[in-house]
Amino acid sequence: MGGNVNRRKEPPMASVAPSEPLVKVAELPGRGRALVTARPIKPGDVLLSDSSLLLYPATLPSSAAFPFCSHCFRSLRSTATSSTAFAGGGPLPCPSCASLSLFCSPRCLSLAMTSSHPSWLCHSLLRLPSLPADLHAPALFLLAAYNLAAFSPSDFLRLLSLEGALPAAPEAAALHSFVASLLPQPFPSGFSPELTAALLTKDKRNAFGLMEPFREEDAGDRRVRAYGIYPNASFFNHDCLPNACRFDYVDGDGDRNTDIVVRAIHDIPEGREVCLSYFPVNWSYAERQRRLVEDYGFQCECDRCQVEKNWKGDEEVESMEEEEEEEEEGGEGMETLEEENNEGGDGDGDFPHAYFFVRYLCDRENCGGTLAPLPPSPHGTLSNVMECNVCGQLRAEDSIDEHVAEDGDGIMNDE
Repeated sequence: MGGNVNRRKEPPMASVAPSEPLVKVAELPGRGRALVTARPIKPGDVLLSDSSLLLYPATLPSSAAFPFCSHCFRSLRSTATSSTAFAGGGPLPCPSCASLSLFCSPRCLSLAMTSSHPSWLCHSLLRLPSLPADLHAPALFLLAAYNLAAFSPSDFLRLLSLEGALPAAPEAAALHSFVASLLPQPFPSGFSPELTAALLTKDKRNAFGLMEPFREEDAGDRRVRAYGIYPNASFFNHDCLPNACRFDYVDGDGDRNTDIVVRAIHDIPEGREVCLSYFPVNWSYAERQRRLVEDYGFQCECDRCQVEKNWKGDEEVESMEEEEEEEEEGGEGMETLEEENNEGGDGDGDFPHAYFFVRYLCDRENCGGTLAPLPPSPHGTLSNVMECNVCGQLRAEDSIDEHVAEDGDGIMNDE
């Protein structure tokens, strides 16, 4: 696919959702709380711009491959030319935990000391290396969550109101003991092993990752810089062929650089559910089902999964292991989708949504991102530029249309 225009690091104009919401919360049978459109939606419409209840690093900023600010989460390399950069040059270490936490400016350091980085949490970070490495991220979440209970009780209650009914994680007891040894007295109201276990399920079900910038040499293995709990975005359900996708611009300027923005991929009629994909769209059927069961506690039965399950030729999928063996034999990603579609015998009748992969899947090597148009102009003119939500490339829509024309015409929308 040709026609690359640029790579966007800042959110496009009109990335703030309009004053009258385009989506609303609804209870849907079998799906629980969901977001549905409040009026007809055009491609590129900003459906939601959401700020986090809490943010926490995926690892200690000082030990990350690319160090970042412990408050605003911008890369310390990107702040060199940012308006928020420290005039003296170079990152500022925390006075108490020294090299464990770094800040891009005196302002971020000052703000953190009164919110996300109080003295007790700061000292807690010194104990983090005593835990196994795979428990660092959930421990950082719990420290951030119980800190939220102290400085913003209403936000903590909102966190507890989010969906999350998975079985207690096996590491919950050990993490509770760790946190209990660090929290200042008196403990938050209701503090107990059960509360800690419930918080961990909220995180597992609702956290969004803020990713490191895409690099082709990473071979598709992007690192998560930080995780955030976004209360409104948490209502988006999953679909393996989403009609919207989310963007983040964590290294951008401004105070809302950690917001996430959700834009429509194509036309969506009024009253239709808006769904995101919880992982790259080009994952195989087996990969998708396994991740959904392990992390979210359900199996997907969307239209795409119903079609791809039938490709296997089995009346019933007996186990995820069998699916994995079939995947290894048949290949993976977009090539598998195309091959199985061609072998189905009925073409688009077997896979009517094949157009999605040609039209909205970024074909940059090792990317796997989803394309969505930039927001319409203030006058309602639709953009002819598509943005990838992973690598950030901007592509002229005309070049994509030429590629689509080679494979057959079609218009993707929710009918």
